[in-house]
Amino acid sequence: MPLARTKDSLLGDLFKIILAIILPPLGVLLEVGLGLHFWLNILLTILGFVPGIIHAVYIIATR
Repeated sequence: MPLARTKDSLLGDLFKIILAIILPPLGVLLEVGLGLHFWLNILLTILGFVPGIIHAVYIIATR
């Protein structure tokens, strides 16, 4: 049985997604820290802002 998401968890994810739209690496940093996904997101954001946003929202939504 999957765990139910709390209201605080959903609000936290919404806040991170808003940050990810404004500055994608910041949203990923808050979600996963200074790991591979953070550095990958920096690269994607440098190569094109939209790929960085897509990656950031994906990381936040799947964790």
